[in-house]
Amino acid sequence: MASLKDLRNRIASVKATQKITKAMQMVAAAKLRRAEMAAAAARPYAERMERVLANLASSMKDAPGAPRLLAGTGEDKRHLLVVMTADRGLAGGFNSSIARLAREHARKLIAEGKEIRILCVGRKGADILRRQFPGKLDDIISLREVKSINFGTASGISERVLEEFREGKFDVATMFYSKFKSVVSQTPTAQQIVPAEIPADQTGDLLEGAVYEYEPSEEEILEDLLPKNVAIQVFKGLLENAASEQGARMSAMDNATRNAGDMIKKLSLVYNRTRQAQITKELIEIISGAEAL
Repeated sequence: MASLKDLRNRIASVKATQKITKAMQMVAAAKLRRAEMAAAAARPYAERMERVLANLASSMKDAPGAPRLLAGTGEDKRHLLVVMTADRGLAGGFNSSIARLAREHARKLIAEGKEIRILCVGRKGADILRRQFPGKLDDIISLREVKSINFGTASGISERVLEEFREGKFDVATMFYSKFKSVVSQTPTAQQIVPAEIPADQTGDLLEGAVYEYEPSEEEILEDLLPKNVAIQVFKGLLENAASEQGARMSAMDNATRNAGDMIKKLSLVYNRTRQAQITKELIEIISGAEAL
């Protein structure tokens, strides 16, 4: 049975931990508001870009002169998985849920006889996937030193992906990130970014029946828009991830603070019972000694 001193030390340790988790929860809550606003502001632009590309690409995808970023290489053999996670932990299941989705996708591709390479944005995803896919990890892009996510950050990542595509290192690139819904709900998402995948619900008539003549041609417009679209989709994924990470951390730290409070109550109860038992034992010894005299 633990001594009173051991119980006091443990209670003090749990209280110190509770203060840390409470502070981390408050910091995550403050960062969450900014991150959520940034993610919400980026969604309409990314969705509008998809709609514009859908209308431009509807008649171009299978055309002989279609850009490679739209039509692809004509093969589906080599895949690049861009896995976006955080550089820090203590965020509940945020990192592991994204890595799990990427792992399932990678295993499915390997089972079909296809080659995979993994580009990790964030070290936590790399730590998980390195053990499960040895030799498949291409590189790690850390965002630890990045003070705030901006379009320049996304442009650097997208340019890296586009350069490898131009060099013929992969045929299809898929991005994995967590889409923010609420503090307690973040959805791991897979999105193909190369070649551009036009969602079925975006192929409607954006022009509402109007007839447009493009100047320059659709091919030239797509050559300029498609690389920008990759950067925009990466930017959207980074912002969604930033909001999801703070939401998951806030929820995890709130649970940790509550659990620490419950543990303090249990340890205090054990401490009081142990102390009472020790006092009772000392009283019995004193009374027994007095009677013996």
